[in-house]
Amino acid sequence: MARIWEDLLSDVDRMVIEKGGYGKSRGLGKKPLLLIIDVQYNYVGEDLPIEQQLDKWPAGGGAAAWAAIRNIQRIRAAAKEAGVPIFFTRNVQKRTLAFDGFGLKTNRDQSKFLDGRPETQIVKELEPDDNEMVIDKAYASVFYGTPLLSYLIKLGIDTIIIVGGSTSGCCRATAVDAVTRNYNVAMVEDAVYDRIQLSHKASLLDLWMKYCDVIDTRQVLDYFKSLKG
Repeated sequence: MARIWEDLLSDVDRMVIEKGGYGKSRGLGKKPLLLIIDVQYNYVGEDLPIEQQLDKWPAGGGAAAWAAIRNIQRIRAAAKEAGVPIFFTRNVQKRTLAFDGFGLKTNRDQSKFLDGRPETQIVKELEPDDNEMVIDKAYASVFYGTPLLSYLIKLGIDTIIIVGGSTSGCCRATAVDAVTRNYNVAMVEDAVYDRIQLSHKASLLDLWMKYCDVIDTRQVLDYFKSLKG
């Protein structure tokens, strides 16, 4: 498939990738988990060009986020049909913002990111059901300070499929931590999103080169279908 980062590469960059042998597939295993990261109103925003919704949703991804969510809906449905476990994450702060590492780098109303605020909830279009786990986190990687690893071990998971947002933030941090723990990982290019397109493309390039597989929705659907056979 055509790669979203191709327009960023110089001829020298392409030579480095070719001669260095980067981008080899790690492959996927037999026991995957679908990990849907931070699809909350704060981080999704409205289905409008991002610049048109920033006043209300300064951390929202806008139309690009909603395009990804429509693919996530398809992927989630296929995961359920194949019996693949589904986990959600929420990035929230509990009771106080005193420990909010993200807040230190932004100038916006941080009260909307406190647990209990409606803006912190997962969008209705992807509302988790009783068979889906929701893990709250306070930092970029869902592996940090949460019981995720224990759940993965209990379920015998060998592969993590990552969707959601943002590509360069929580998705990337989680992917790197997952690979570090020797999981097979795939980031779904058209089911992740970011506020900055340069960050989105460059992060996918880095992940593809050095860490994990970068695939698209069609490939995920085929993969889940293969598990049923």
